[in-house]
Amino acid sequence: MIVDPKKLKPSEFHSYMLGAIAPRPIAFASTIDKNGNPNLSPFSFFNAFGSNPPLLIFSPALSGRTGGTKNTLDNVREVDEVVINIVNYAIVQQASLASSEYAKGVNEFVKAGFTPLESQLVKPFRVKESPVQMECKVMQIIQTGVRGGAANLVICEIVLMHINDDVLDENQKIDPVKIDQVARMGGNWYSRAAKGLFEVPKPIAAAGMGIDMLPKSVRESKVLTGNDLGRLGNTQEMPSKEVIKAYSEREDVRKLTDALAADPSGKEDVLHLAARQLLAEGKTEEALLLLLSQYGEVV
Repeated sequence: MIVDPKKLKPSEFHSYMLGAIAPRPIAFASTIDKNGNPNLSPFSFFNAFGSNPPLLIFSPALSGRTGGTKNTLDNVREVDEVVINIVNYAIVQQASLASSEYAKGVNEFVKAGFTPLESQLVKPFRVKESPVQMECKVMQIIQTGVRGGAANLVICEIVLMHINDDVLDENQKIDPVKIDQVARMGGNWYSRAAKGLFEVPKPIAAAGMGIDMLPKSVRESKVLTGNDLGRLGNTQEMPSKEVIKAYSEREDVRKLTDALAADPSGKEDVLHLAARQLLAEGKTEEALLLLLSQYGEVV
């Protein structure tokens, strides 16, 4: 098979590139605009390109649909600093949720359920849940074109690195198994360094409703993981009252409700474990309905 980029739409050739050039590390870029509004978004056109000085390059390409710039690119042009956070398996669903095309000014830290940490040398926040966070100064931005899909190479110098002690080995080096990094493949596919391929459905054009829309008891669950919450938050919209009511009247759900009412002491653990099992089976909508049938449809 021979593929000539000049004979295909850019989006078609793009899919071949993503399938062929993989696995790709993910730059979870935290930026801030001139008014102090944070932004958080993942980019897989990313890698390290030098160690003296230590350089990273990532590319927030022009939108293939609109040709417009992404908030990340606008921000680094206004404030020439960025934090590159490393994505591991524990946060991959939340990072995917943060890739939704939220309107400018929407805080992805809140939508995707991440904890912002103040940086020491730059203005953008770090992601507490990321195993490695690199504070960077933007040295140069190289624009390669003006059409949708054109790259914008953001060349960054690492000025400070933060490493979670939990991913270090006995020699204080990063343990590749403990850090459990993920990388992007083509389509919905990711690669988990320690265990191989898995899928994460891409957020649709209409952004996920966000983890912040889930009931507080769900957001603060001791059972549901960040990935579980990311799946729930990637639902396009909150189900209607009518849909939740109809679900709550199912015989199996009524039995569960009665059992939880009879022994409320362990209600949340039982309920959240049931929801987690549904998520593991790929039944995200049903898991959300189960939780809302017990907590209500609003935060």
